[in-house]
Amino acid sequence: MNNRFSLLVILSLIISSCSKDNEDITPVSELSEYQKEVVNYYKDIALGFEFGTASNVTRKWYSDLRIFIGGEPDIELRNELEKIKTEINELATDGFKVKIVNDSLQSNYYIFFGSGKEYAKIFPNQANFVDSNWGLFYVNWNRSDHFTSGYMYVDITRANATEQKHLLREELTQSLGLAKDSPLYMDSIFQSSWTNTTQYASIDKDLIRLLYNPNMRSGLNENQVDEILKEILTNE
Repeated sequence: MNNRFSLLVILSLIISSCSKDNEDITPVSELSEYQKEVVNYYKDIALGFEFGTASNVTRKWYSDLRIFIGGEPDIELRNELEKIKTEINELATDGFKVKIVNDSLQSNYYIFFGSGKEYAKIFPNQANFVDSNWGLFYVNWNRSDHFTSGYMYVDITRANATEQKHLLREELTQSLGLAKDSPLYMDSIFQSSWTNTTQYASIDKDLIRLLYNPNMRSGLNENQVDEILKEILTNE
C-alpha cells in the first residue's frame, strides 16, 4: 500500500508540473504599434497598381532584375542607380538581386533617361502619360503573378538633378511590386504628393524587405498577406 501511495504521489507531482509548464508557455507575441503600421502600409502599397484593372494581389520578381540603361544619364544618375541597387540588394533575402548589364539582350528591364517625347517614341503605349508624368514605370507579369520584364523613364529635361534622383528611386522601387502611392508618410518614397526625397524612409525599407522575404509569395490577397506578414514579424 505504501509503495502504491508513493507511486500515486509521484504521478500527481509529474502531472502538476506539466500543467504548470503549460501555463508558462509564452503565447505568440502581439505586434508592436509600429509593426501594425508596417502591415497596414504594406497592404496599401503592395496590392495591385495605382491605375488599370489588375487584381489587388502581391507580385514580385522571381528572377534577377537585370537593368539595361538607355538615354543620356550623367555620372550622378549612374552613381545614384548603383546606390539604389545596393540598398535593395541588401534588403532582399530571398535570392533576388538587382543587376546592371551592358548587353540589352541579357536584360529584362530598361531605364531610359531623356525626354518624355523620346521615351514615347520607344514605347508608344506610354505616349498619353508622358506629358503629365516626369517619371513612369511599366511591368509585365505571367499567370503566376511573377514579373517577367519592365521599363521606366526619368525625364532629365524637365526635372532638376534632385528631382531626377527622386524619380529614379521611386519608379524603380515601385517596379519591384510596391506599385501604389499613399498620403500617409511624408518622408516615404511612396508619398502620393510631390516630394524630392532621395532616400528610403525606415518603413520603406521594411516594405522592400518584407516583399522580398522568402516567406512572401506572389498572388496573395489582403487576408493572406495579413497572415504572412504577422508570421514574419512575430518571428523576427
